[in-house]
Amino acid sequence: MGYLRLSREDGVAIVRLDQPESPVNRLSASALDEFDTTLDEIESDPSITSAVLLSAKKDSFVVGADIDEFSSVETPGEIKRIIQEGHRLFGRLESLSKPVVAAVHGAAVGGGLELILACHYRIASEHPATSFSMPEVQLGLLPGLGGTQRLPRVIGVQKALEHILTGKNVYPSRARRMGMIDATIHREGLLEGAKRAARGLGDGSLETKRRKRSMKDRALEETPLQRVVYQKALENANKQSRGNYPAIPRIVECVKVGRREGVRAGLEEEKEAFSELLFSPESAALRHLFHIKSAAEKNPYEGKQIPVKTLGILGAGLMGAGIAQVSAEKAGRRVLLKDSELELAAAGKKVIWEDLGRRVGKSISAFERDEICERVVALGDYDGLSGADLVIEAVPEDLALKRRMICELEAVGGEGMVIATNTSAIPLEEISACSKRPGNIVGMHYFSPVPRMPLLEIVKTSSTPEWVLATAFEEGLAQGKTVICVDDGPGFYTTRILAFYINEALLLLEEGARVEDIDEAMVDFGFPVGPLKLLDEVGIDTGVKINEVLHPLFEKRSVPVSDRGREVVGAGYRGRKSGSGFYLYDSGESKAVNQRVYGFLGGERRRIPAGEIQERLSLIMINEALRCLDEGILSSARDGDVGAVFGLGFPPFLGGPFWHTDLVGACNLLSRLDSLHQTQGERFSPPDTLKHHSSQGRTFY
Repeated sequence: MGYLRLSREDGVAIVRLDQPESPVNRLSASALDEFDTTLDEIESDPSITSAVLLSAKKDSFVVGADIDEFSSVETPGEIKRIIQEGHRLFGRLESLSKPVVAAVHGAAVGGGLELILACHYRIASEHPATSFSMPEVQLGLLPGLGGTQRLPRVIGVQKALEHILTGKNVYPSRARRMGMIDATIHREGLLEGAKRAARGLGDGSLETKRRKRSMKDRALEETPLQRVVYQKALENANKQSRGNYPAIPRIVECVKVGRREGVRAGLEEEKEAFSELLFSPESAALRHLFHIKSAAEKNPYEGKQIPVKTLGILGAGLMGAGIAQVSAEKAGRRVLLKDSELELAAAGKKVIWEDLGRRVGKSISAFERDEICERVVALGDYDGLSGADLVIEAVPEDLALKRRMICELEAVGGEGMVIATNTSAIPLEEISACSKRPGNIVGMHYFSPVPRMPLLEIVKTSSTPEWVLATAFEEGLAQGKTVICVDDGPGFYTTRILAFYINEALLLLEEGARVEDIDEAMVDFGFPVGPLKLLDEVGIDTGVKINEVLHPLFEKRSVPVSDRGREVVGAGYRGRKSGSGFYLYDSGESKAVNQRVYGFLGGERRRIPAGEIQERLSLIMINEALRCLDEGILSSARDGDVGAVFGLGFPPFLGGPFWHTDLVGACNLLSRLDSLHQTQGERFSPPDTLKHHSSQGRTFY
């Protein structure tokens, strides 16, 4: 059976997209060939007056192009031929003499959105699973099937650039207001609604009403002032990307050419740009991340997990509330949220309600918000937790407190209760030392804010049974997380390499560097925020506690440790939560560098070149990642790249520490580390893995 299935219902051709042996539909060269054949049949059959295009998959329309197929292309000429054929086919669909209605339920992503834009009418289900996006920029690419030309004509240049340059999701109600789709309907009525629209378009009783643009939009987009639109879009995008994503200026240029010189010229520009970007190192790195992230969204212990019907969470602060939220919303769990007092647990539930409330009318309805919150039960004692299958401890990073929580849980829980600790640095074996059932204890390290940060780092010891790991994995995946599994040790993987990175930033401060110079240099390098702004966000006091846990490792490696953070905290500067840290905050937003912290850091400031800052901070993190693989903390380079990018914000366009090592070459990286080893000391001593890769000419991928 092929990709498309055509049936006839009272003069309407029903075309179902159903990619064989796949849970989702993707666009491939073979799928495009089938579209050509199907359009021939629709055009040649006089009994067909109109058509409906819909997906046969459960909660998915078309999730984009087949990335593997694109990645296997060897020359720009080859990809140009594929793009040109796609342009021809979608142009044929758009100019078809018989109207085609796109009936969308689930995600219409990338090529899926481009497909429905070529249809004559678009109707979508009012369902949280339905969304629209063009995320190609996140792969270092741009829409290649006419998206840079059709979307601006449908919703206007400004909104189109905003969505193509960010790749963000648009949900049905907003998509209709924007004019991206023509109508919405409840899921069960989608096909019937689409058939009515198809018949109406076919007999002329229904006319497509497109959104009228305001006079302001027309003045900006249809006069010489349009150059301001393109300039502003480019400035805003480059402000976020710091010029590290070559797809951004090419997207703006494609839209600009199409509007000034016509669709044909715009499509030609789109084809040329796509073929060049596909062979860029940035796109290669981003597509690498796409593949390894997908691999990290599968349970390696599938089938060995216990079913989790009720989940307990200890601690209703921001972290505990965040875990409760994703568990109730994504996993659909009944969540027992416990704190030392019922009022504190209720306050945590209120945080969930408020966070979901900010999404009402965008991605969820008020009813769905209330339904999610109803699954969360606030508790002030342990009694209710006795029947929980899994309990996640999310109390402060204090060894004695965590041990006490585990003992109290084991007193009320059964033999099969899995207890997960959300520690970010304390070794799992130290936490479980007091436990009666240490094998039931596993690390589940979340990142804040939990609803928005994608990574979950599972921590195991040599004695952790597979059924416990399987259960932790399954819960993390149900919560919508990308999951890696690492071995036990101080700081595990992510906190360990982050601690070396932060410590190096503090050492630079002690050498006289300015706060803003350090942060700006690393944002220019590709991190979402600089190390000192990040330390303010997590709390300087939290950083001090992590340093204490990692102190034996620092000492063993002869790493000079900056203890100035303790003095800064002692003066009341704990970061954003206290209103001041390395920066001063007003209503939660940073306004300026806190000049007073320099009094704890040697006072006088000097300019340290951005290149030197970037070299030291990036290589200390990469070096430590390689050491984690050497020592068995990591089991694979893949987990190292996933953890660094999705947990710590390592620049995605560099692909992660291990991909980046392959890109620059082990010999080159070894030489740079040797140089820093000589000038900065033992902490830059290259690990054996790198030396071996250099001498043998090996790569991680």
